[in-house]
Amino acid sequence: MADSLEIELPDAAATLALGRRLGAVLTPGDVVCLEGGLGAGKTTLARGAIAAWTGREEDAPSPTYTLVQTYEGANGELWHCDLYRLKHPGEAWELGLEDAFAYAACLIEWPERLAGALPRARLDITLAPYGEGRRARLAAHGAWRDKLGTL
Repeated sequence: MADSLEIELPDAAATLALGRRLGAVLTPGDVVCLEGGLGAGKTTLARGAIAAWTGREEDAPSPTYTLVQTYEGANGELWHCDLYRLKHPGEAWELGLEDAFAYAACLIEWPERLAGALPRARLDITLAPYGEGRRARLAAHGAWRDKLGTL
């Protein structure tokens, strides 16, 4: 079982496709942290995961201003969080994020805003420019080590 994986994403379609593969294996209680600078493709990857989770193409806006968007699927609720605007980690708990970690699948953009309060079992995906596209580095923690190979 690998702890990490790197995937080249030559274009937005490849980023969406990775998101769809991710959404297909998500289950309630899964936490996925999406890291990378502004415009790195975090929301594009999340859109693919949301489409797989809900079973339909969604107009999934970045939750930069609302902080959280939720989506219903056959497996329950999926939270898409964008923590960019948080000033301190306590604000995330005011949103109910701790409860979501227990009963929903969670995609979290800007997870570093939680200052070390992330669940131990999670998947970290870092997106960075690579040539004309991007490279995704996936790092599995806890139970995600068993799931990493399915992506």
